[in-house]
Amino acid sequence: MSQATELAAAAGSTDPKVGLRAVLALRRLLERLEVVQVDNARRQGWSWQEIADALEVSRQAVHKKHAGRPAVRGSWEA
Repeated sequence: MSQATELAAAAGSTDPKVGLRAVLALRRLLERLEVVQVDNARRQGWSWQEIADALEVSRQAVHKKHAGRPAVRGSWEA
């Protein structure tokens, strides 16, 4: 079972301590995955608007969050 699958299962726990820790870990994983994929999109020439549309947020929101930060490595498994 993958880490994400294990975390998703733990997020459904009836024990709030287990569930909330899993939610936090999933949130961190999703943030990291978003950074990797935004960097992938920018390297492939996507506009901020195209990225925003894919994430269903405003262009301003995605630009504010991701513009100007250093790019990450291609692998999120570091």
